[in-house]
Amino acid sequence: MTLILASTSPIRGTLIANAGVAYAAQAPGVDEAAVKAGFAGDDAALATRLAEAKALAVSGMQGDALVIGSDSLVSVEGRRFDKPAGRESAAEHLRFFSGKTMRLTSAVVLAQGGEIVWRHASEARLQVRPLSEAFIEDYLEADWPEVSYCVGVFRLEGPGIQLFETIEGDHFTILGLPLLPLLGALRERGKLPS
Repeated sequence: MTLILASTSPIRGTLIANAGVAYAAQAPGVDEAAVKAGFAGDDAALATRLAEAKALAVSGMQGDALVIGSDSLVSVEGRRFDKPAGRESAAEHLRFFSGKTMRLTSAVVLAQGGEIVWRHASEARLQVRPLSEAFIEDYLEADWPEVSYCVGVFRLEGPGIQLFETIEGDHFTILGLPLLPLLGALRERGKLPS
């Protein structure tokens, strides 16, 4: 049985590959704005809905393959954030995050034969330290455009670690793929040795 990651995210692919799992990647082609439109549920439900949409978009074309879908959301003070539209948008996000708690929710699902067969969501809380204008400018100068692909405008494995005072939650959740529950689900389905 083939394992497919419904994403072209380099970090998600690296996490799966580094765990020793063989997979193929396929872009899901999902209109995330349409999935989000009018959604009134909590962050975990929305992240799961987005992950499901991605997995199902690919699963429907792949016969019996097991498809991984994943998505992450960032919210601060009840406001959800998308990836920044540009560098000024990224700076605005960082100004809003300054001194506040960021909630990062990541969901992962498995689909097979056009149906969701497993789902998981988890949340991390990241306390953003007060950020000066000089820091924001220097930070974006150093890590742009890489952080333009990141919903929270940071890469934890890079200079983005400097945004935070404290972090509570699973490392892999923060990176956008709750890897340990996913590996357990793959073992349960015989995709990995137990």
